[in-house]
Order: sequence, then structure tokens, then C-alpha cells
Amino acid sequence: MANSRYDLVVIGSGPGGYVAAIRASQLKMRVAVIERDRPGGVCLNWGCIPSKALLNSAAAMDTIRGASKEHGIEVGEVRFDFKKVIARSRAAAEKLSKGVLYLLKKNNIDYFEADAAVTGPHSVVLAQVEGKPAPQAAALEGERILIAAGSGERLFPGMKVGDGVITSKEALVLDTMPASVVIIGAGAIGLEFGYFYSAFGAKVTIVELEKQMLPGFDAEVAEELRRAFVKRKVTVMLGHGYKSMARKGNLWSVAVTADGAEKSIDAEVVLVAVGRNPLSRNIGLEKIGVELERGGFIKINDSFQTTVPSIYSIGDVVRPPLLAHKASAEGIAAVEIMAGVREPGFDLLAIPGCIYCEPEVATVGLSEADAKARGIEVKVGKFPFRAIGKAVAIGETAGFVKIVATRQYGEVIGCQIIGHAATDIISEVVLGKTLETTVTEIGKTAHPHPTMSEAIMQAALAADGEAIDF
Repeated sequence: MANSRYDLVVIGSGPGGYVAAIRASQLKMRVAVIERDRPGGVCLNWGCIPSKALLNSAAAMDTIRGASKEHGIEVGEVRFDFKKVIARSRAAAEKLSKGVLYLLKKNNIDYFEADAAVTGPHSVVLAQVEGKPAPQAAALEGERILIAAGSGERLFPGMKVGDGVITSKEALVLDTMPASVVIIGAGAIGLEFGYFYSAFGAKVTIVELEKQMLPGFDAEVAEELRRAFVKRKVTVMLGHGYKSMARKGNLWSVAVTADGAEKSIDAEVVLVAVGRNPLSRNIGLEKIGVELERGGFIKINDSFQTTVPSIYSIGDVVRPPLLAHKASAEGIAAVEIMAGVREPGFDLLAIPGCIYCEPEVATVGLSEADAKARGIEVKVGKFPFRAIGKAVAIGETAGFVKIVATRQYGEVIGCQIIGHAATDIISEVVLGKTLETTVTEIGKTAHPHPTMSEAIMQAALAADGEAIDF
């Protein structure tokens, strides 16, 4: 490979790293990317893509099972091959991982499969990853270094993966359908896998320490989702903290506590979904003066620079929310700031959050409670999908759209959606928020009929007391 001096060395090829590398190449930088696992990082290989393939299979099961009752289509006995379900998911990940490698080559970016350690403000040492070929260079020099190392699964102290104890990573390759699953954590990952396993007939119990699903989200959305999961016959235990677990024959017995009382749940598999840790350790950052904050997140300024000015960082390793599209947006911003084509700064409130269970959840900006906590006077428009023609026609009437706007000007500062296709239709509000739109402008914009997006228009109208269809 060509000489080892670069304008930018990127550590990590996930949705933050590879996107940043491509944008840097477009801006005429000479770029190298270092990745210890597979092109595409966690998102493409162990997160967003394979999990969405599984959820698509779960949705297909829901549709087929409901066909005879709702559509008058007789399908007979519904059976499935769980190994093929998992294999399809892995195939999707493999295809997109190869696609990332193609994009890097297309943009003349040098790719190194290796462990990386930062040894100075401009230097990175490469080491061979066990089971993989030796890297084509021992060290790289970069005018700038970008850390996009991502995050890893978190376990409780003393827990070990194996023998039926899994995280989301193991769930993506577990090709034997468990009869029963206890999921610890009712955040995005826990709820997506809760939906997936319940769709295929597993007995699912979700345990959450907080008093609502999706801690930190709008309380009305969380409660609507809880009801949907209960309707699916999922056991939801809110306000219950994990205490311990022990083997009980072929099952795990999981002890949880609530208000001083202890209960136990037996299950074949225990899926731990209690968050993720930034992968900032063991890559040499502390030794060269890069400061870490609480939780191991890398400290950055408005230009994405760490406390060592030539070293930048983005994505899961710097701050929540831990989202692929946030990492991509930060990667582009960081590189453009480096190149002087963009001013410093990044608006985290413009980043949407999406959860892909059914019904889906999508949010952007401030919730009503968040806005009031900041002292902002708001008006809120809420509209149910059961009053939307498309939702009725396709049998997806659960949920609602809720828009939060300033009382004085009607500027949209937040939106929460729970319902079918929520993760697709939220983009309208994300764009509107970026353009500082008002509820009046959204409400007066003609939306195609019949579509799910009409609920956004109607919610905007409702904020002004002008909703038509409800």
C-alpha cells in the first residue's frame, strides 16, 4: 500500500467513521480507515441492519397470522424455519458490509484491518487482530486523527455471556428459537427484541427498573407502547430492578426486586439490554492527554476536537444519543469543520430517535415535559391514527402523533410519534424543525391522501385548535 502519511486517519468504519472518511475524501483529503472487526462497524454487522431484517421477519409473521381474520385470506398452519430467519438477517449484514468496503475503495480511501492504538497527536500504531492477516503497515501518521470507535454491549457486574445469557450481539446469531426469554431493560434494544421474540411465539418478560418503558421518552408514548406489548401477551414488569440470576435445571431463574419485595422469573434465555459502553479504553487515549468524561465518553468541543487539538472524535464514543445517523451527521460535521467549510457547532435536538418494534416510535426535539422543564411556554397538537383513513384501511390504527410548538410563534420544537411507519414519517418534522417551521405552515401544507403522514398535518392543525378529522 502507498506511504503511511495521511491528512486524516479514522479509527472505526461504522456509520460515523466510514461516512466521515468519504466526506473527507470528497474534500480532497488523503484518508485511511482502521477497523478491527468488519467494514461497517457495529451498525451494519451487529446492530441496525441485521436487527431490522429480523424485525421485518417478525412483521411478516404478524401479517400472515392476521391474514385469515382481517383479510379473509386462508393460510393454513403457520410454520417457520428460525435458522433461515437468522441467516437472512446475516446475509443483509454481509451485503452491506461489502458495500462499505466498495465505497471506501471507490473514494480512494486506504483500509486497514487491524487493532489501533493512538501513540501521539499524529501517530497510530497497528497490531494484528487474532485470526486475521497482519496489517499492511505497522504505523500510520495523520495530520489529524478521528476516533469513531463506537460502543459495546454492557453487562451487570459478575455477568458473563454464554449458556443462555446473551446481549443483542448474540441474539443476532442465535438460530435456535427460545421458548421463553427474560429481557432486562425496556429501552430501544430490549423492546425491539421483545417484539421480535413475541412475534415468533416465545413467552417474553420485560423487566425495567424505571416506572415506564423507554425511560426519558414522552410518558404518553411510553404508556401507549406498554399497552401494545401487553396486548401481544408480553409480561411487562416496570419498577423492578435486577438482583441476581441462578441456574434452575435447563432454565435461568432471574431475581428482581420492587418496593423491597423479591420475585423470580424463569426463562430459557436472558437477554441483557441495559445500555452500551463507549469503546474509548485501551486505545491509548489517556496516555497522550485525551480527557475522558463520566462513563468513559471522550470529551470534545464544538469542533469535535478532544483535549488534544489534532485528535477529533464522533459518534457513540463521545456522547448520547447512541444512534447511527447521529454518528454519520457528526462525522460529516467534524470533517467539514476541519476543512473550514462549516462553522463549529452541532444541534443534538435535530437528531431523531427511532425504535422499530410494532408500533414504531419516533421522536425529535423536545417533549412537552422537556419544554416545560426549560420554562418554554408551549402548545401541543395530538392526533390519533385511528382517525386517519390510510391507518384504518391497512388495519394499523394504534398510536398517535404529538407535536410540540412554542406558544408565541408556533415554532415546532418537538414531535413524538407512536404508530405504524412512525420511523419513516418523522423525517417531515425533522426537516421542518431544521427550517424552523411552524405548526401553521405544516397544517396548511397539502398532504397526499390517504397516507399515514396526514396525521402530522392534523396534529399541527390541532395545535392551533383547527384539526379537521377528529
